[in-house]
Amino acid sequence: MSASPSGAIRFPSHGPYDMRLGYVELPGFAHRLASEGFRIASQARISPEMARLIDQGLFTPYREKNQAGLRLLDCDGFDLYRQHFPHFAYADFQAIPPVLVGSLLFIEDRDLLDAAHPMLNPAIDWRRFSHAVLDQGLHLFDRDHPTPGGSTLATQIEKYRHSPGGRTVSRMEKLRQMASASVRAYLDGENTLPYRRHIVLTYFDTVPLAARAGHGAVEGIGDGLALWYGEDFHRANQLLRRVPGMSSATQRPTVAQARVYKEALSLIIAQRGPSFYLQHNLSALGELTDQYLKRLAKAGVIAPQLRDAALAVPLRLAPAVPRRPTPSYVTRKAVSDLRTRLSALLGVDSLYDLDRLDLSAASSIDRAAQKAITAALMRVRTPAGARAAGMYGVQMLRSGDDPGRLRISFMLYEHRGDTNWLRVQADTVDEPFDLNRDARLNLGSTAKLRTLTTYLEIVTALHRRYAGLSPAALRHLKLAPEDALSRWAVDYLMHTPNAGLPQMLRAAMQRKYSADPGEAFATGGGLQRFHNFAKWENSQRFTVQAAFQNSVNLVFVRLMRDIVRYEILRIDPTVDQWLAARQSPQRQAYLARFADMEGSEFLRRFYHAYHGKTPAQMLDLLLQNKWITPVRLATALRTVEPSASEAQFARAMRRRLPATYRGLSDRDLQTLYTKYGVDRFSLNDRGYLVGVHPLELWLAAYLRAHPAAGLAQVLQVSHAQREEAYAWLFRPRSRAGQTNRIRHLLEIAAFQRIDRDWRRLGYPFGTLTPSLATAIGASGDRPAALAKLIGLILDDGVQWPAGSVRALNFARGTPYETDFARRPTQGARLLPAAVADTLQRALVRVVDSGTADGLKGVFQAAGGKTGTGTQTFSVYAPGGRLIATHDINRSATFVFFVGHRMFGSITAYVHEPYASRYTFTSAMAVQLLRALAPIIKTMAGPPDAPTPLACHGAESAAGIKTDTCRPAQVRSLRSGHPARP
Repeated sequence: MSASPSGAIRFPSHGPYDMRLGYVELPGFAHRLASEGFRIASQARISPEMARLIDQGLFTPYREKNQAGLRLLDCDGFDLYRQHFPHFAYADFQAIPPVLVGSLLFIEDRDLLDAAHPMLNPAIDWRRFSHAVLDQGLHLFDRDHPTPGGSTLATQIEKYRHSPGGRTVSRMEKLRQMASASVRAYLDGENTLPYRRHIVLTYFDTVPLAARAGHGAVEGIGDGLALWYGEDFHRANQLLRRVPGMSSATQRPTVAQARVYKEALSLIIAQRGPSFYLQHNLSALGELTDQYLKRLAKAGVIAPQLRDAALAVPLRLAPAVPRRPTPSYVTRKAVSDLRTRLSALLGVDSLYDLDRLDLSAASSIDRAAQKAITAALMRVRTPAGARAAGMYGVQMLRSGDDPGRLRISFMLYEHRGDTNWLRVQADTVDEPFDLNRDARLNLGSTAKLRTLTTYLEIVTALHRRYAGLSPAALRHLKLAPEDALSRWAVDYLMHTPNAGLPQMLRAAMQRKYSADPGEAFATGGGLQRFHNFAKWENSQRFTVQAAFQNSVNLVFVRLMRDIVRYEILRIDPTVDQWLAARQSPQRQAYLARFADMEGSEFLRRFYHAYHGKTPAQMLDLLLQNKWITPVRLATALRTVEPSASEAQFARAMRRRLPATYRGLSDRDLQTLYTKYGVDRFSLNDRGYLVGVHPLELWLAAYLRAHPAAGLAQVLQVSHAQREEAYAWLFRPRSRAGQTNRIRHLLEIAAFQRIDRDWRRLGYPFGTLTPSLATAIGASGDRPAALAKLIGLILDDGVQWPAGSVRALNFARGTPYETDFARRPTQGARLLPAAVADTLQRALVRVVDSGTADGLKGVFQAAGGKTGTGTQTFSVYAPGGRLIATHDINRSATFVFFVGHRMFGSITAYVHEPYASRYTFTSAMAVQLLRALAPIIKTMAGPPDAPTPLACHGAESAAGIKTDTCRPAQVRSLRSGHPARP
């Protein structure tokens, strides 16, 4: 190994063994890892002689592994997860029962272990090879003559491991196998007997035995016995080692011994056509095995008693692969995330393939803390555990609440060097689903942190724009009356001309807003009212700082309104002028955009309802829940089926009209047919007559004529109809309605700009709900994304990559060995340091004297933001009367930092049908973190001393450098006493 990439390394290009272990894909892995921030830290060096042999076409000559698989390590190098393939294997040659060795050699390679020839080349058995050549010659004249192969065990191993598809496709490939096996045999010198024993061991451990449903590829006699016949590997070997030999004339084998021996012998034979014998024709395998039992006894390899006992036992496959108990997802949440992350890093499609790679990966996960926190979260889901954790009380669980319905999720990062390392990822959800990373939850007031960040960024931009101007120049600026933020900034700088950014940000946090809930807000396309959590807040005016500490809704709704107005004027500073002009081009353009946008949205909704339905079903849908009158039905029929004859129209009318109108004469129907033709009324008038949206009526007619039309085609051809449907909007008397709709479009545009800024700071979704309610959580969020925002703030506005995989070691002990480590990175500044500092101070005050004061004094330094989210489903009657309401889910979240390095999130969540039974708030999330504080403080180390790293600069158990680990004190979680510094 050398601490740099090798320029001479040769990677294989094919072969089942090399593909399964990942050796073939290593160059591709290196390319992908390079794009993900990893570099080759060290790589194997091969000798010129090895390079020459490979270049001449031989398989790479080295001592190969019989077992390999994925290994995941914690930050101390201890196993988090480990897989071995094959699962069962013999440790060495001496561990193989002699009766199996003798049987294999008799069938496959009788002279392989002949001690009289210490320098024997195991790749060539001249006697067997000459027989094979003779059989091939006879086959040319007699196609029915069998052509058994001439391969020795050594060449068979080369074939199934390294030849394309594990097959011998040509004479040259056979020579390649023989030459490669010959070179491999003499790697340790002229005496090949030790290696010949290793050949037997390798064959028993790795021979391919087809695939079993529920497991995949089966390799080796050990896995074959377990997976095909359901045998316990260790018990089977105990039985086989006690099988009576030829010298025991009177001792008879037990039925169990005979059965296991016959099963093992059948697997040795089945390798000739494992899929045929084991998957499709077990009876043929049984017959062939019986033949070999007789030959083995005749040759003196096994005793006649064993032959007779085995002949009496039929081969029976196990009914199904014996399933090992599946560990709970709760206990392996971090492991599941690591495997998924590795799969994405390497571009490996399935976890099945990932687990079979020859790979060790060092992670940042703190195994002891992970285990302790998972256990603590599971305990609080019991009434006794919840009481011990202090979760019953005001704004938490009530006396009758069942904590077992709660889903609790926790994640913790630690900033070290140039990375935010994931230390703990735990939750109580016994599913692959991860509440922190995968859910879109209404996390309530945590959105105020994003809103506050946007506000402070705007203040920063205003300081940058206006701080260099003199008071006189500021006084003459013309600002829009609605731009409250710019007007405040100019006024502040006029009176404090030398203020730096930190000073201006502190002043911005002292701006005051009313918390009065009496105002209705024009937002989201309508009028909305908002409420505060506590009634005493309603009559107060709060500073932004105090409103953030106490999570006052109405203050942040009004703050978001100022942000939206600021962004609208950034889009178009003249908006107030042209909005006031009745016939301005901008006004007309926005009205056209609104008509197109809303009309398209209606068409999408109608298309999903009508697509795929028959004409009769479409008519039923048009007229459902409506009183059918002759005019309504006639208009619908003449629009949807305009080419129908008068007779067809009359039949449809008589069939669909209620009994009240069955007395209509033919003349009446003729009049209706003529009067309500599609050319007699506009689309809007026809929609009015039928009592439906005109675009719904048009779509039903269009799909009647074009049943295969897709949504894109419908939107493309409906432009004129959308304009016609919204013609009323352009009339002068609709001025107020026009203005409302234009403001709605402007609000959408403003939220698109806000969304861009939120996503720059890690907001996980593609769009925000264009409503002031976004300031208090209406757009949803993810705990993991909010935790990363906290990390950005804690890191002074510099974004460092978040990671959990620190290093990877591929193919240890092989000529392909390659170590990858993270490449040093430069952080990206996303927030000015002054903004990050202001946010940190605000978060600290939430703990010191705000909604998270239950955590006050628990940590030496801590800050965070609470959030309570409730998603409610409401049912309304015509006219807007509320009929029913119920909660779909409820969540309590706290995103936090503790100390100067650690940050994360904790969430408690309950879904329907249980959500309506609970009334807890984010106070419960704060209490949960308080209950976990002893574990977290142990990870962080004592506050008054530097934090030595338990494995800093040390070699891990897999030989991987570990430069980011937990403090030594956390060893007390594992050993029960503090570690020495």
